[in-house]
Amino acid sequence: MNYAYTILYVADVAASLRFFEAAFGLQTRFLHESGAYGELETGATALAFAQLDIARDSLGADFVEAARSERPLGMEVGLACADVPAAYARALAAGASGLKPPTAKPWGQVVAYVRCPDGCLVELCTPMGG
Repeated sequence: MNYAYTILYVADVAASLRFFEAAFGLQTRFLHESGAYGELETGATALAFAQLDIARDSLGADFVEAARSERPLGMEVGLACADVPAAYARALAAGASGLKPPTAKPWGQVVAYVRCPDGCLVELCTPMGG
């Protein structure tokens, strides 16, 4: 078994891709001509987005839309970087909501949390052990 990808269900795939580019510097790898599916350039494991209707059709059921939930869903996308305060400021400038500013953890890691306009929760953190 290999971890292949994570797909975030969003209302506007292109808008989410643009936000992740502006807020986190991740480039778009692929956007389907229909606009219903797209991926970011994140290495071997893809971070992807699918339109809500496509996701419902694939799943065959409904789900909680991240953007419609008052509170973040019980999952996050973790992005490691060397300078969490700068990454946090960049994300806020791009339109993210700050949930928790950069905080040093007892084990030495610096961690911050933002919520994207599409409702997704993102953790910004220094690499473990650094």
